[in-house]
Amino acid sequence: MASSAAAAASFYRDREDAAPPSSGPGAMAAYDPNYVPDSVKTFVSHLYRHIRDRNVYETHQMYEGGFTRLSDRHFRDTPWPPAEAVAAHCDGDHVFLLLYRELWFRHAHARVQGLTPAQRAESWDNYCSLFSVILQGVVNMQLPNQWLWDMVDEFVYQFQSFCQYRAKLKNKTQEEINLLKQYDQAWSVYGVLNYLKALVEKSMIGEILEREKVGLEQFTATDGYDYEGGSNVLKMLGYYSMIGLLRVHCLLGDYHTGLKCLAPIDISQQGVYTTVIGSHISTIYHYGFASLMMRRYIDGIREFNKILLYILKCKQYHQNSPQYDQLLKKNEQMYALLAICLSLCPQDKLIDENVGTQLKEKYGDKMTKMHRYDDEAYAIYDELFSYACPKFITASPPVLREPYTNYNQDAYRLQLKLFLYEVKQQQLLSGIRSYLKLYSTITIGKLAKYMDVDEVTLRTILMTYKHKMHSIDSDGKVISSADFDFYIDEDIIHVVESKLTKNHGDYFLRQILKFEEMITQLDKGGAELQIF
Repeated sequence: MASSAAAAASFYRDREDAAPPSSGPGAMAAYDPNYVPDSVKTFVSHLYRHIRDRNVYETHQMYEGGFTRLSDRHFRDTPWPPAEAVAAHCDGDHVFLLLYRELWFRHAHARVQGLTPAQRAESWDNYCSLFSVILQGVVNMQLPNQWLWDMVDEFVYQFQSFCQYRAKLKNKTQEEINLLKQYDQAWSVYGVLNYLKALVEKSMIGEILEREKVGLEQFTATDGYDYEGGSNVLKMLGYYSMIGLLRVHCLLGDYHTGLKCLAPIDISQQGVYTTVIGSHISTIYHYGFASLMMRRYIDGIREFNKILLYILKCKQYHQNSPQYDQLLKKNEQMYALLAICLSLCPQDKLIDENVGTQLKEKYGDKMTKMHRYDDEAYAIYDELFSYACPKFITASPPVLREPYTNYNQDAYRLQLKLFLYEVKQQQLLSGIRSYLKLYSTITIGKLAKYMDVDEVTLRTILMTYKHKMHSIDSDGKVISSADFDFYIDEDIIHVVESKLTKNHGDYFLRQILKFEEMITQLDKGGAELQIF
């Protein structure tokens, strides 16, 4: 799948299961697996030659453009020819045919409707074979980072898709049930996690990133490519597998482990993960969501702000990309998550002015209502969470016996229940925050009277606020998410508000840019400078 195939498959279907529109059920009936168009023969032979010659640029051009163009022309809603039909055009190379099958199944998941459990299991077997060959260290090739990211992303997507598929039992035929029983080992959560972890460990990517910090590696400078005759495949698959592990653990609701898996990548800096737009957005989206669910609101707000500002500035450069629509969708989902974070933990000082303007236009009214913590507010929290959350899955397969029911929404309902429970726990905290923002010191008795509660209850509320505004980071340290702090000395509450550190550099840079624009206009002739 090309980058556009990635959009139609992995990036697109991060939230949707439906395949793109098909021209009708008769398409598969007319499909001849033995027919290989001449253009496909040429494509396969040229792609094989470029991979064998380690020509990354040409491989990327064929992967990103050629595959999609041929798919649109010949296989809009049918599979590509099977690997056996094109084997003669790549000298029957085993590793190349594994890569071809990976593209074949990715295209089928994106465009062919009604995949059977057997076909899904065959895709799993092909990934197992491909990753096993790579883990054995016998692959000496350079592949584009886009392809390697799509490979990991699609691997996780197909796992997610299969878990959703097998959990929808209500309308399945007995034949489908029997096939699920037959292929019960396909796409198991343990198998998926084991392969991703094996790629991380075998590639030694954690050690590579550590050595880079002290100047002993040039991983980021080379975008992960090997210019000394080696291969980038295992190394980059290990790198992207850390992001894949974050996504899998988010789908399972294990946010702490997911963030721990991503820890070797410093997302506060530009890195290899930012060179592929899908990788960049997936990383920050899942990192931000996991941070939200673990009450690390400041971490989530900070990263959402950065990626949304990046998209705001750079989205015009992706307008012709097939991923553009899905980039915009993820953009909208992250604005919804940012609205949730800021409603639970007001931190307007961390938001860029442009992002803040966009957020206010999209969710300004809803965020005002969310601070009320009434039934309408909970409905808005429910709506935004349901729209922006990942498509959760249940790790264990369903029991395949009658009566057959659907279990595909169980994991989502559980995560929604836990989230709304957290929101309800913060109901009184908005009131306590409003009062404390007005005072530098206030007695417990006076504040209790304002809030119409007794002093014992008020102390409980204050302790709850302390608890809810603190969380544990990846290093086990307690961190605060509040924009102010307080302590109690005898019966007096002392409030300490954090002060904003002004970034004078950004101010001067903006003024310099404005000045340069004025000079440019003057040089073009005739504009008069008015000084007020």
